[in-house]
This record gives sequence, structure tokens and C-alpha cells, in this order.
Amino acid sequence: MLRPSILAFAFAALLLAGKDVAQSQAQSATASPPAKNDYGKAETWLCRPGREDACAVDLTTTIVAANGKLTEEKWKANPNAPVDCFYVYPTVSLDSTPNSDMTAGPEEKSVILHQFARFGSQCRVFAPLYRQVTLTALRANLSGKPMAADRTLGYNDVLDAWNHYLANDNKGRGVVLIGHSQGSGVLMQLIRNEIDGKPIQDRIISAMLLGMNVSVPKGKDAGGTFKRMPLCRSASQTGCVISYVTFRENIPPPANSLFGRLPGEGVEVACTNPAALSGGRGELHAHLGAARTAGSSAAEPKPWVTTSEPIKTPFVSVPGLLTGTCVSNEKGSYLALKVNGNPSDPRTDDIPGDILVAGQVQANWGLHLIDVQVAMGNLVDIVGQQSKAWLTRQKKK
Repeated sequence: MLRPSILAFAFAALLLAGKDVAQSQAQSATASPPAKNDYGKAETWLCRPGREDACAVDLTTTIVAANGKLTEEKWKANPNAPVDCFYVYPTVSLDSTPNSDMTAGPEEKSVILHQFARFGSQCRVFAPLYRQVTLTALRANLSGKPMAADRTLGYNDVLDAWNHYLANDNKGRGVVLIGHSQGSGVLMQLIRNEIDGKPIQDRIISAMLLGMNVSVPKGKDAGGTFKRMPLCRSASQTGCVISYVTFRENIPPPANSLFGRLPGEGVEVACTNPAALSGGRGELHAHLGAARTAGSSAAEPKPWVTTSEPIKTPFVSVPGLLTGTCVSNEKGSYLALKVNGNPSDPRTDDIPGDILVAGQVQANWGLHLIDVQVAMGNLVDIVGQQSKAWLTRQKKK
């Protein structure tokens, strides 16, 4: 049986259960609807501006240069950020029930640390708790003993949080939507139902839908999952979508891949390279966890550098080590990550991130565990550039 850690961030496993949202809606229509959350209460949010919460964390990073030199990079939030970021986290809950409760556990707080808090240098941060489908339910589905999870509950929670944010916090500000895996899936539904082609779209700086199969017609930037929100092709473009799924360049998606492949002719999975939105190869500015997370199913990282000097910060950055390019071929459409290791220098020649089962890399997951982290610096920079472009356009109206 797969351990819950193997399923971390894995909304795609819902597809393996053979149920979609429409089926879930039909099933839940016969039951009494769950009570709504009150997003006016502080405890229903992991992050909100101006308070000490899950986003008030240490993001200091050790920069590991190719020559082995270590330097520390400090970080601080911008309390006067002119735009907002609204984040929906991936499948992380270890609650024993099919849907999570509304109590933030260490897993929800950890994913904020690794995937979202760093955006606070560019935007005010909003991250609602929601009653997601849990890792427990996904493990049961994969073991052939499915649990009756309510797949509409999480979406309805996020919709309520979004509407509360619009009514009480937005006040006409631009907003970046950010999600990963299950979080991206929820945001995809929110955009289709509430944003795409509607007046509120004018306030969307961009939607970063990471680690999920967003569809587009081959050779086009819109017309698949979204009708009027195109893919972003520059950091000055706004009202657009950034989306990719990550695989190692030397381990492309296999035939049974969970990501990067879609059924049917004429469609493909969207890929916008955060290191080169206009196309081609670019350097991925990663912020990776300095130490292995307890219980992780990812491969144990090798020492970041072969020196005796310890790394004391929670994150490391490895400039020049990682590059990425969007690939579309018979294997799929995906962000191909290349590790430019040099055995002659003292820095590591690889990074962790693969899912392992019995010591074997599970190629059909790709680098799903670290989709966000491998390009964190690029994504944060893009938010800064897109925000400036959006604000400039607003002043001209």
C-alpha cells in the first residue's frame, strides 16, 4: 500500500478513482449540504495581510555557488504591496476523514512555507483553509477501497472564500491566482465559472495553475480549458495563465503518465516556461528545501556542497544548475528540467524531487512534488513584473 507521503500534492490521483465533479455533485445532491464556513473569521485563513500566521516564516536562503561558496540571501515581505495573491494549496491533509477539517495542521503550514509565503515580497497574501479531499481518501482510492469524499465541498469553500475576499478585501486591486495540483484544479473550476470572460477578469493579473493538466488546442494559447484567458507569453502580459508540469529532461512522461498527456486529437497540456515565457530555454531559479522533510517519499538529497561548512537556512538556491524548456512531442507537453551538474566542482550535481517506491523512481509522477519550488524565484519575479504592467494599464484607463 502506498504511504500518504507518496501522494503528497497529488490531486491527479482523483482521476484514478474514476469519478468527476459532475458525478460527485449528483451524489451529494441527495444528502444534506454541509454547513458553510464563515470566512469572516480569522481562523478560516492560513494567511491574511498584516498578521502573524502561516506566511510569517523564515525564508532565508543559502546560495550555493558552483565554486562551493555559500552566501545567505535574506527575505522580507512587502507590507505595502500594491496587489494581492490568492492561493489554493495542493493535496496535503493527513486527516483520517475523506474531506479535511478546517483546522490547520503542520502539513498545511508546511506547504505555505514551501509554495506561497515567498510571494509576500510582491503582493498581499490570502490563503483560505478549505475542506479538500485528503491524502487518506486518495490512498484509499488507489488501494481499491474508495472513501466517499465530497469533491464539491472544497470548491464551494474556495468559492465562498473568493467571494468574501472580493466583497471585503479586494477594493479594485489586481490579484494573482496561485495553485498547485488539487489547488490548481479548484482554481480552474473557479475561473471557468466565475472569471473567464466576465468583468472580474480585468482584475486578474495572472493565474498560476501549476502541476495540473490545463488544456489548449495544439498551437494555440486559448480555447481549451479557458475560452478567453490565454497563456502568458511575456511578463508584461496580464489577464493570462501560467501553467506547466515538470519532468526531468532525461525522464520524459511515460505512456501511463499522470501529467503532460491528454486524450483526444488536437489538444495538449499547456506549458509556459517561467524561465522563458516567450519560448526557448531559460535558467530556473529554484528555492529548494535545505533538508529532507521527515517522512518524505522523495529521494534523499545528497550534500549540497562537498565542504564542511553546514547549511543552516531552511532553503537553498543553486544558480546556474537548473534550466528548463517547454517540450511538445509524442511523449507529451511538459516543462523539461535539465540539471547542469559538473563533477569537477564541489557543488551537488543533482537535486531531489522524484517520487520513489521501493527505491524506484515513479516516472509517471515526474517532478510533481517540486513543480513550484524549481521555479519559485522566476514565478515571484514574474508576479512583480506583471503587477507593474497591470498597474500601469490601470493608470491609463
